[in-house]
Amino acid sequence: MMVLHGSHDSFSFYIDEASPVGPEQPETVQNFVSVFGTVAKKLMRKWLATQTMNFTSQLGAGIRYFDLRISTKPRDPDNELYFAHGLFSAKVKEGLEEINAFLADHPKEVVFLDFNHFYGMQKYHHEKLVQMLKDTYGNKMCPAIFAHEVSLQYLWEKEHQVLVFYHSPVALEVPFLWPGQMMPAPWANTTDPEKLIQFLQASITERRKKGSFFISQVVLTPKASTVVKGVASGLRETITERALPAMMQWVRTQKPGESGVNIITADFVELGDFISTVIKLNYALDEGEDDTT
Repeated sequence: MMVLHGSHDSFSFYIDEASPVGPEQPETVQNFVSVFGTVAKKLMRKWLATQTMNFTSQLGAGIRYFDLRISTKPRDPDNELYFAHGLFSAKVKEGLEEINAFLADHPKEVVFLDFNHFYGMQKYHHEKLVQMLKDTYGNKMCPAIFAHEVSLQYLWEKEHQVLVFYHSPVALEVPFLWPGQMMPAPWANTTDPEKLIQFLQASITERRKKGSFFISQVVLTPKASTVVKGVASGLRETITERALPAMMQWVRTQKPGESGVNIITADFVELGDFISTVIKLNYALDEGEDDTT
């Protein structure tokens, strides 16, 4: 089973400081922005934007798994769907089309789109998103099958390039949506690199050997006190860059396979040698082993 590299909050490069605060944010954040306005949003962006590259650049660098969170926007006359993480990001349609342009130019490449959070979405919005996926990717999407049956050879033969995971009961009604439980992503929710590594290792030990894909989130999550201390510096400088050596050392020691790592996600995927290190993990696969994704 190959190891894939992915980005956490993949769309966050596009976060718009001029947008409203997302509906998932607590009242304290809403109040903070209502008092301090644009200044507050600029500071928020420093902590909410976990990527500095757009979709095209991420794809060019080798990222093949995308962590996607979708929201409606309050009082939006066009009733559009947006990527969102605290603040609103790009329109979903534009992002999907950007990814499709890459796939059209690279017919042997395969991407995993993981729609794992939905905010303010009614049945109509899910129907709209499903139709958007159909219109954009059509037969490029691989219908849901058993995870262990998915290999590059199988996908190439069927001319499938997109696997869509959908963390909503809607997935059960649409053949090309893979149920969210087939893409578990345990979250450490810590600022401590040592605790993160312990969590990642325990998660891999406990993962099921067959039946699903599996994400290891090599991601540190700031506490409120951390944000206050480094409010003007932001996530990258305050946490990610400082912890990078320890996190990369853990990645280097991993093994691919059914009892090892499968998909590894990170913030600021261009930092250090994250992408090349994950690629090298695949060299450990036995030459005769099937290229199961």
